[in-house]
Amino acid sequence: MERNEQLHEEAEEALDQINKKTGRNMPQAIATGAALVILIVGCLLLSVDLFVLLVVVFMILALWELRVDFATVGLHIPVIMLWLCSSFTLIATYYSPYHLITMSLSIIVSIILVAIASSAKINVGNRLPLAVADKLSSTDASARLESSFNHEGGEQHHSRLSHVAVSVLTVLYIPLLASCIIISLTFNGHPIAHAIMLVFLPALSDTGGLFAGAWLGKHKLSPRISPKKSVEGLIGSMLFAMAGAFAVFACTYDASKWATRWWMPIVAGILIGAVGTFGDLCASMLKRDIGIKDMGHLLKGHGGVMDRVDSILMSAPFTCALLWVTGL
Repeated sequence: MERNEQLHEEAEEALDQINKKTGRNMPQAIATGAALVILIVGCLLLSVDLFVLLVVVFMILALWELRVDFATVGLHIPVIMLWLCSSFTLIATYYSPYHLITMSLSIIVSIILVAIASSAKINVGNRLPLAVADKLSSTDASARLESSFNHEGGEQHHSRLSHVAVSVLTVLYIPLLASCIIISLTFNGHPIAHAIMLVFLPALSDTGGLFAGAWLGKHKLSPRISPKKSVEGLIGSMLFAMAGAFAVFACTYDASKWATRWWMPIVAGILIGAVGTFGDLCASMLKRDIGIKDMGHLLKGHGGVMDRVDSILMSAPFTCALLWVTGL
């Protein structure tokens, strides 16, 4: 009995150490990750159209999280207009016969409409103030002190142009990058393989970086922006993404593709690992500048939706371009 209690205590201590190194609740993170994998794979197996709808839903949730995060420092983005424009952009890009042209025109129109809506600065209901209050109550005080907005009456210091600039940045960050995921479903006849590469390889890269950084990480990659990122974690990210790319490649393409494009999974792994890590650092820099720890709390163990999709979004245009250029 005592032996069992001792083993239990040792296991808890080991888990606490892992949680501290990774900055996450690992049991929750694993359970949430498994549920997301089942959801995404289920959508892909049932219908690619259903997967497109799932991307739209995730982007809507991500936009709400950004709305709350920016509102904590007095910056306004017109979330309803962003929802409408983003949904239209993603759906129209997929169903239009002229995918790239439709995406480009939709983004241009979205920028114009969102800029106009952000300058109006209209708030509806009281859900946002409640969400902001909840966000601020759970935010670490030291994070707020390091924020660029660490002053009283922050909202009074923002010009109308600041709200417009942040809103336009959001259009370029969410619907534009997410459209690259949708574009990848429309060429060369391998939508499921492309979806897996664009969604799961960055997630696999994150996992590799997490474990490699937790167990081997000694050399800090960018201690000021993200103290937990390490060079060893970056290498782990690349290797895991590379292994995933080889697996997808082996299950999708025939021997003729292997003979001429055997190098593609290596390039994809390095590219996704590097760009995905850069995406994580960009999100960390944004959170540090605003003065928050997580973008949201919708995904247990992963923070918010944005914390989960930042590397996916940043990798999407590069992976999509690589698949297009190589004819895969």
